[in-house]
Amino acid sequence: MAAAGGNTPSIPAPQIEYGQLSPMLIVFGAAVLGILVEAFVPRRARYAAQVSLALTGLAGAFIALVVLATQGYATTKSGLVAMGSVAIDGPALFLQGVILLAAALSVLLYAERRLDPRPEGVPRDAFTAQGAASPGSEQERQATRAGFASTEVYPLTLFAVGGMLLFPAANDLLTMFVALEVFSLPLYLLCALARRRRLLSQEAAVKYFLLGSFASAFFLFGSALLYGYSGSFRLPEIRDVVSGTAPVTPALAVSTQNDALLLIGLAMVGVGLLFKVGAVPFHAWTPDVYQGAPTPVTGFMAAATKVAAFGALLRLFYVAFPGLRWDWRPVMWGVAILTMVVGAILAVTQQDVKRLLAYSSIAHAGFILTGVIATNQQGLSAVLFYLLAYSFVTLGAFAVVTLVRDSKGEATHLSSWAGLGRRSPLLAAVFALFLLSFAGIPLTSGFTGKFAVFQAAAAGGATPLVIVGVLSSAVAAFFYIRVIVLMFFSDPQPNGPAVAIPSVFTTMAISLGVIVTLGLGLLPQYFLDLASKAAVFAH
Repeated sequence: MAAAGGNTPSIPAPQIEYGQLSPMLIVFGAAVLGILVEAFVPRRARYAAQVSLALTGLAGAFIALVVLATQGYATTKSGLVAMGSVAIDGPALFLQGVILLAAALSVLLYAERRLDPRPEGVPRDAFTAQGAASPGSEQERQATRAGFASTEVYPLTLFAVGGMLLFPAANDLLTMFVALEVFSLPLYLLCALARRRRLLSQEAAVKYFLLGSFASAFFLFGSALLYGYSGSFRLPEIRDVVSGTAPVTPALAVSTQNDALLLIGLAMVGVGLLFKVGAVPFHAWTPDVYQGAPTPVTGFMAAATKVAAFGALLRLFYVAFPGLRWDWRPVMWGVAILTMVVGAILAVTQQDVKRLLAYSSIAHAGFILTGVIATNQQGLSAVLFYLLAYSFVTLGAFAVVTLVRDSKGEATHLSSWAGLGRRSPLLAAVFALFLLSFAGIPLTSGFTGKFAVFQAAAAGGATPLVIVGVLSSAVAAFFYIRVIVLMFFSDPQPNGPAVAIPSVFTTMAISLGVIVTLGLGLLPQYFLDLASKAAVFAH
């Protein structure tokens, strides 16, 4: 009767700004097309179709991103879209660009098919012939002999990239959680699809899935507690409630009398994000997963996931909780110090290259956290630049790891790398460049990034943290230089591993890594200015 009388208020139709969301929509559209390719394209044609589709989708999304930036959406036109749930601003567009570039390099590594021997002339990539087959089963052997390929890794990667694009742009906690799950679930599957060492790969995937599920549960429970405190999932509205500028309602008058919901909720959401970042004490999954996953997937996770997770962490602390900085900064101080120290010290003891790079990534998470703790625009721009530099160095380093091989596949034990500089001087020199960049040696992108975050932290009053960071960098430099000494000043093993000749795909990925590493080290000013201009959040 009320509806017939016209007294019921109408539900407003949602307004979706498709133009501003076009980079994410293009990637998701390419992922859906990839699923259709798996369903309808003949098996022999899927590889070429999927590689072309993935690279085209990522290139189209990057072009759309550049168009948005040139139209001023990173600066003057920045704002909230999709009913206020997504922010299109400088940090979001900058980090989305980095994620798309890292994903494009990762797809090039996925597409490499010249490194493994070709029995019966069938090319092989890094992924198992049939993911559903049990390791060592007759079904797996038949799939390998038939030349099957797990081309579904390309749409899975595109779905993960779509979630990563949304994660640092999410303006409310529910959208952030959905993005977290959208990019996490494909990664759990991708970790289990290694062609060699199938059991180790599946173990890594199970560990990542179980611990990732706990982290997601922490994030969701923390979001519920923050909603109970503020009455909203929106980050700007939570900030207004925390700062006391929001209109007081009877419900808020009751919930804001006790800060327990607020502090516990923030802590639990922080746990979920710090897990994805790989910060101590939420780092235990990192070395096992990095070692067990297919190396191209490891590079993709190490670069793109860290970029997306730090973007979400920045948005959470800088947009929703700037008024609580005196509560969360001491905790983050402890997390950053532990992360730098534990990552650097445990890396010294590693004998596997992938595990060494995993602990290196943990230490770098601590260095980036020093920029987050600065809580100023300088710190924000420094973190953006560091993530750009770190992504290309990491992908380049893992691309080099794929080329050192023996009869069992990749030779990742450090003893196998002895004398590599004599066997392949160019490859060893490239890997040495990436290690020196990780160590923060001048004239590399790593030095510029570390200098930027440490300078921002010192300006933000965190000088003791900078001192710990410099000392940790010195410890880290030891194990990077140890690997360089091993490659150039040790005798190669008899019957040791060989260096595979890559195709144009891996060559492009490594070359781009070298160019960006040297470019950001020798001529960093343009990109520092770009990061500085982008370092303004839309509220």
